[in-house]
Amino acid sequence: MFRHINCAAGLAALILFHGEATAQPKDKGESGVGRRVPHFVLPDAAGKLVGSDDFKDKKLVVVAFLGTKCPIGNAYIPTLNELQKSYADKDVQIVGINSVPGDNAETIARHVKDFAVSFPVLIDGKQSVASVFGARRTPEVFVLDGRQVVRYRGRIDDRIGYDYRRDEARRHDLREALDELLADKKVSVTETEAIGCLITPLAARKKGAVTYAEHVAPILRKHCVDCHHPGTAAPFSLMNYDDAFNWSSMIREVAVQRRMPPWHADPRFGHFANERRLTSDEIDVLRAWAEDGAPRGDAKAEPPVPQIVEGWRIGKPDLVLQMPQEFKVPAQGTVSYQHFITKTDFTEDRWVQAVEVRPGNRAVVHHIIVFWRDPKKKGDTWLASTAPGADPLVFPPGLGRKIPAGAELKWQVHYTSSGKPEADRSEIGMIFCKEPPRHNVVNHGIANVLFAIPAGNAHHKVVSSVPVIKDAVLLSLAPHMHLRGKDFLYRAVYPDGRMEVLLSVPQFDFNWQHTYRLKEPIRLPKGTKIECVAHFDNSAGNPANPDPKRIVRWGNQTWDEMMIGYIDYYWDDAKK
Repeated sequence: MFRHINCAAGLAALILFHGEATAQPKDKGESGVGRRVPHFVLPDAAGKLVGSDDFKDKKLVVVAFLGTKCPIGNAYIPTLNELQKSYADKDVQIVGINSVPGDNAETIARHVKDFAVSFPVLIDGKQSVASVFGARRTPEVFVLDGRQVVRYRGRIDDRIGYDYRRDEARRHDLREALDELLADKKVSVTETEAIGCLITPLAARKKGAVTYAEHVAPILRKHCVDCHHPGTAAPFSLMNYDDAFNWSSMIREVAVQRRMPPWHADPRFGHFANERRLTSDEIDVLRAWAEDGAPRGDAKAEPPVPQIVEGWRIGKPDLVLQMPQEFKVPAQGTVSYQHFITKTDFTEDRWVQAVEVRPGNRAVVHHIIVFWRDPKKKGDTWLASTAPGADPLVFPPGLGRKIPAGAELKWQVHYTSSGKPEADRSEIGMIFCKEPPRHNVVNHGIANVLFAIPAGNAHHKVVSSVPVIKDAVLLSLAPHMHLRGKDFLYRAVYPDGRMEVLLSVPQFDFNWQHTYRLKEPIRLPKGTKIECVAHFDNSAGNPANPDPKRIVRWGNQTWDEMMIGYIDYYWDDAKK
């Protein structure tokens, strides 16, 4: 769900295909050189959860796939230890990952001790991370830059082969890649063939064991068809077997690469009612099915085709207001954000229990935000929004949102061309509270407007905060940045000094600026401080960066930047 009103549009309409315009991976695996690796979280041998975001302050991260019994991998551990020691002061971190069946926390802990491994080793028991990287052997290494983009993959050096072992390497592939990247040079050899022990895939299944009817359709029903059905901005439907078969290869790719469904919260922090995330088992099913030719199975066993609600999802509204006029969307090209004003003619304050923003033409409407504003004053207050996959705003009994008398509605609409001329006139429906609620849910933006992001800086930190002046209850969080946004974190610092991470978005994506709705509201006592910590990538390594050569400051357009941590909350003692 999107939040801000004046962001110039440059978003693609290719919802399922969203990814960086980089070199495609070869048959060796999913994460070819140039592809960004999604954030991942794995336990170490002691059970501590470690996320790839924990190393975001490093210039480079070397991910090394290892096993406990591979002789070639074990022979290279001293080399990796030496590399970790010699590059530590250059902000390079080595991280080991064990995805080998048969290894477990006990054997890995013993292996780390016996071989004096000097870097963290994480356990990938379900091979979820190995599948993302496309790792096939131990040892195989991947060099990630500060944006977790693969810059080198393959062997450590050429010292050991299947039929030889030299005392000295003729080419130190990993070391040379690190040196070139640290010197801001292109890697001269980006891929080499890894030599070592094959990792047996857990996903190996007999042909026909996974079918659409029994295994795949329930996953698509649960996670995909809410957006991927006819008449939406999603590029195609996934409502039936023919749809799924036609796009089975694409389903496999975006699931394995964690690009779909779009969800960017670090799973270690917070629990969210609107979470959209495939489990490792679900990804395994989709991958096996596509690789087996996407068999249908027994059509009689397919679950019923879901009924998409075409009417108001909140029920019959008490009031429906439209955009003041129809907007013509051209067949091609980027359409700048459109803004409209609708008068409410409210003669008294009104309280909304539920609000639904409904696109008039889902094929071209990417998102809409509706604010209310007092025409006699400056400033807009967020009311409701819609985006692909978003739910209407519905407050539980006792909660509501106030719209003052005389307010008018300000629309921000982001259109994406469909390839033919289109028209849209969207609308908003409201259900009013039967009586004034106990609490007014307020939206507030925790912003820093005074930053200056240096030209070329790949990891610039910006912080904002707000004190909680009386007891409050937190309902949702929605970070907002523009094209240079890299990561965003909310944390609460309580009066007793305890600190809690409320939400971490390790890989912020301007195209998918979600509202993260808490599964259980969080009570914030008076004296708490909410802090927001964001990083921006203003370097040439950020492919979305409009201009890495200029200092970037606050501004409404996407070539400028914003740093806002939106929150929905109410005062614990408020009555209206």
